[in-house]
Amino acid sequence: MLIDCGESQYAGRVTDYLKDLGVKRLDYVVATHPHSDHMGGMAKVMKNFDIGEVIIPALPDEDVPTTAFFENFLGVCEDKNLELTEAKVGDVLELGDARATVVAPNSEKYDDLNNYSVVLLVTHGSKKFIFDGDAEKISEKEMISGGLLSQVDVYKVGHHGSNSSSCAAYMKEIQPKIAVISCGADNPYGHPKDGAIKRMSPYIEKLYRTDLNGTINIVSDGKELTVTTERN
Repeated sequence: MLIDCGESQYAGRVTDYLKDLGVKRLDYVVATHPHSDHMGGMAKVMKNFDIGEVIIPALPDEDVPTTAFFENFLGVCEDKNLELTEAKVGDVLELGDARATVVAPNSEKYDDLNNYSVVLLVTHGSKKFIFDGDAEKISEKEMISGGLLSQVDVYKVGHHGSNSSSCAAYMKEIQPKIAVISCGADNPYGHPKDGAIKRMSPYIEKLYRTDLNGTINIVSDGKELTVTTERN
């Protein structure tokens, strides 16, 4: 499963990384929401692999983007005869001896594309991960009400550590031991925000950030997690 891929200029890096791991087929491609920093390079990446299923959030017609990267993504799906699967809360995706449960989005209409983010709770043995895309406070509170959340070991932090995500109630619900923030060094948004880190800090034992640590690998055998980073 590939969840998002970053901007178009990084598609080659993502493709090479997957190939170095021996990946020839992506059983699932999840585009959490149509912002370029999450799926700008998806068309380029998908051209290099056999693809099983492509999962996207359901969007009202007026919110479907007309951007070049999204049109390219749709074009590759058409070229590969891939139908788009709209994520539905409660759907379970089988990943070998792991499974991923869709826990968001829970509403049909939002004012911000970020809240359409497909959020996945991945379970592997006794270990749990949650991948939040750019889900913000509105979506987080809906997930709490939905009753599908649980305590997790790893939290891929929502919206790059923005103040609009990782609300206190959500952190209390998932109580992650490890948090991972994907953010560019010296990014213009000032991510991650001090407030978000403060809300996480009572729960996490370790915080990793791509701006400081570079590439972050977390490997699960179902019982233990092994973390390695490009930079300490």
